Amino acid sequence: MTAKKTTTALRTAPGTEPMTLAFEVQVTAVQQLGPNFRRITLGGYSLRNFGVSGNTLDLRIKLMIPSLAADGTALPLPEFRMEESGWYHEWLAMDPHTRGSMRTYTVRQERLDAVYPEIDVDFVLHFDDDGHGGPAANWALNATPGDTLTLIGPNNRAAHCVTAETYSGIEWRPGLAQRVLLAGDETAVPAISAILESLPPYVSGHAILEVPEAGDFQGITTAADVEITWLARGAAIGRSRPHGQLLQEAVRTAVTRPGWVGLTSPEPAAGPEPEEVNVDRDILWETPARMDAAAISASRNPDKPAGAMPFYAWIAGEAGVVKEMRRYLVRDVGIDRKQVAFMGYWRKGKAEL
Repeated sequence: MTAKKTTTALRTAPGTEPMTLAFEVQVTAVQQLGPNFRRITLGGYSLRNFGVSGNTLDLRIKLMIPSLAADGTALPLPEFRMEESGWYHEWLAMDPHTRGSMRTYTVRQERLDAVYPEIDVDFVLHFDDDGHGGPAANWALNATPGDTLTLIGPNNRAAHCVTAETYSGIEWRPGLAQRVLLAGDETAVPAISAILESLPPYVSGHAILEVPEAGDFQGITTAADVEITWLARGAAIGRSRPHGQLLQEAVRTAVTRPGWVGLTSPEPAAGPEPEEVNVDRDILWETPARMDAAAISASRNPDKPAGAMPFYAWIAGEAGVVKEMRRYLVRDVGIDRKQVAFMGYWRKGKAEL
């Protein structure tokens, strides 16, 4: 199999590398993982320049899903020049009819050292009761080997330089924590799975994953002493439970009392009410690396850097559900906000990029 290698016209200062590149890739394999999960393997010689230093963990990438012509065939995607204005502004300036739809996904696995480099991306097949889905779900449902699309992701050369930390595609930063909590819905399953596979044996804790049905449970191998719990919304009392309800209940069971870990005060205590976030208008994305000075000074241990405490939590999924778990962990349990990453991957009823 051959693939066209992406070329970019990059105008950068001598001796510098752009953090992000555009990669033209092909579908090389399609695998149905469960009723609502489909793995798409993407390959291309351009991926020799893709990657980060170390494990991919919860690495986010952008996929440009091709638009469809009137006859249902995919329209060719415009070529990115990776201009100085930035790839996102370049994409916005493209013809909306041909630029495709941009969606965010996680690298589930990578084989970048192979002769023909590949990555796996797991798609959740979200469809309404009438069978209507978004651009990405529709594309994944019909994807076949040979289909092409454009990927925006990290430049592996830049990932090994001193400025690599500025690349914001990875949020998993537990620091010194040896006890962890990972919780998310189906959209977070690829990231949580990849993180678990990277954890060393001395890490303990809980990983809680809520999916549409039991057929979506997946086997995850980890060397860590982390209890993995799968929850199926459709398995409860013969009918589907509301999105996130089982997940929130399980988090409350796993983390049961104020101050259970990570506090320096002698007596456990609940924390302050976190700032209100309108998830219908704003993106809920609160991670230690993105906290501003005011939030840090108001944290439980402002004198300690992020990652200095023994506990770390990573929470992702539907923004309304994440918001409720944020309130519980920060206010009711009193977890230091510098030890928790809250990420609203999507919002019910709203298209996300």
